[in-house]
Amino acid sequence: MALPAPVIGFDLDMTLIDSRPGIGAVYEALSAETGVHVDTALVTSRLGPPLPVELANWFPADQVPAMVDRYRALYPALAVTPTIALPGALDALRAVHALGGSTVVVTSKFAPNAQLHVEHLGLPVDDIVGNVYAAGKGPALAERGAVVYVGDHTADIAAARAGGAVAVAVASGPFDADALRAGGADVVLESLTEFPDWLKASRG
Repeated sequence: MALPAPVIGFDLDMTLIDSRPGIGAVYEALSAETGVHVDTALVTSRLGPPLPVELANWFPADQVPAMVDRYRALYPALAVTPTIALPGALDALRAVHALGGSTVVVTSKFAPNAQLHVEHLGLPVDDIVGNVYAAGKGPALAERGAVVYVGDHTADIAAARAGGAVAVAVASGPFDADALRAGGADVVLESLTEFPDWLKASRG
């Protein structure tokens, strides 16, 4: 059955962009400021969960809100420039527009910082929703009528399910293709370079 003119949702980190160098730089700066050791290699190997969840692994609970604020303040100067678009990201977004559709980024990242990445890399994104994770992304997807949600994390599969969208998983993040299949993805792609052909085929 062919999909209608698509509204397609995309995760951001490790789906559209490789933000590991930038995020690592912010954590290194936060560690230097506070004197608290943060294993940045570990942090950047498991991107996906919300910032407060990750920070709670390194700071006492009563310090986490302040660390969230400081991280977000450091982010624009340190994380945007080192971040690159992942292979196929631009073409994937353009493929949606070529079919008359629209694109929305739905991410756990702080929305203003997500916007900085989109603008810096010139990604043709029509809408951004931030500060939502896993099934919490569902309402944003459903409200916009998203028929597909593309992500790299098993939590993104849960997001697609919650939003009534087809779960397309890309093996560009912390989970390989087998893990994404086991997690219930409807479609698994090795990278976004495969997305335009899949999207075209999905429309019959």
